[in-house]
Amino acid sequence: MVLKSKQNIWLGLLLIVLASNYTLYNTGLGVSILPIETNGVVMGSLIDFIVVMPVLWMLYKGRFSFKHAILLAASGCIAARFMIPMEHLQPFVAVTWAGFVMESVIILLEIVVLATLVRYLPQILMEVRRSSLPDLFSFSKAVENHVPKHPIIQMICADMLVLYYGFASWKRQERQGLTLHKNSSYIAFQLMIIHGIAIETIGIHWWLHEKSIVLSIVLLLFNMYSVIFFLADMQAIRLNPVYVTNDTLYLSLGLMKRTAIPFAQIAAIVEDKEQLEGKLSKDTIDFIARDFAEAYPQFILRMKEPVEVTFMLGIKKRYNQVAIKADQVQEFRQMLEQGITK
Repeated sequence: MVLKSKQNIWLGLLLIVLASNYTLYNTGLGVSILPIETNGVVMGSLIDFIVVMPVLWMLYKGRFSFKHAILLAASGCIAARFMIPMEHLQPFVAVTWAGFVMESVIILLEIVVLATLVRYLPQILMEVRRSSLPDLFSFSKAVENHVPKHPIIQMICADMLVLYYGFASWKRQERQGLTLHKNSSYIAFQLMIIHGIAIETIGIHWWLHEKSIVLSIVLLLFNMYSVIFFLADMQAIRLNPVYVTNDTLYLSLGLMKRTAIPFAQIAAIVEDKEQLEGKLSKDTIDFIARDFAEAYPQFILRMKEPVEVTFMLGIKKRYNQVAIKADQVQEFRQMLEQGITK
């Protein structure tokens, strides 16, 4: 808790260390105060890049692991190679090459993980077809059963869901069940965003094409992916209503966020109007579809233990409360009460 409350201090110190090293080697003021023999100064800078800045970054993020430290140290070696002029860095150039070697090894290991995903993909898809859970949940669960957890895997699986719902799901029939979006303007919002992206692409792309062909192509590809994503998000929210088993409530709001809530972990259902219409706390995740008017939840589920929520690109966070706005209020309340009773 102490580290978290001071995290902006760690970021400030990190920026100070980075700026001071940049000033020392790349400005007239810095060059003027460098001694003739720079080996000691360069050694100090390498310690900054390989040890100090990685530690400050981990303190800022609140994440500490050996693998993370190795990755940050390797990145520091590479950053030092580009920031410190070669005439000063020459005696220590082997250290920077070690950074490139470590990064290459890490990339090779990630390629091996990707190969594992490709190898088990047929089994993963077969497991998804056999599962009674919605695809958003069964796919991620099947991947975790066959492939090690890895940020790259999570991102690729998120993109696979985008491509599936964007291109291959249009013939599927909508599941029967309680919904979260039909009494809102969620679909209208998505269509407005797609419309805006299309106009922006037509208008800015041609203007930017005259300035920089590379930037115009990058913008075009980004906008194309954005359109596919919002179309896929509309399909995902349409095809994945609330799903309930004897012991678990499965909630999703398109591709944006999803969670599985065990009924046994629900401590209370809050329906007090003042709390529902007040500002939600930071430890509360909302499953409220966007609307033109301000929307409030009808229920806040207070959990006995934090529940894990999965966001875009497989990012996961834990929350103590879940705020929900459902289309069928009475049916949803009855479902919650029955699940908790059982």
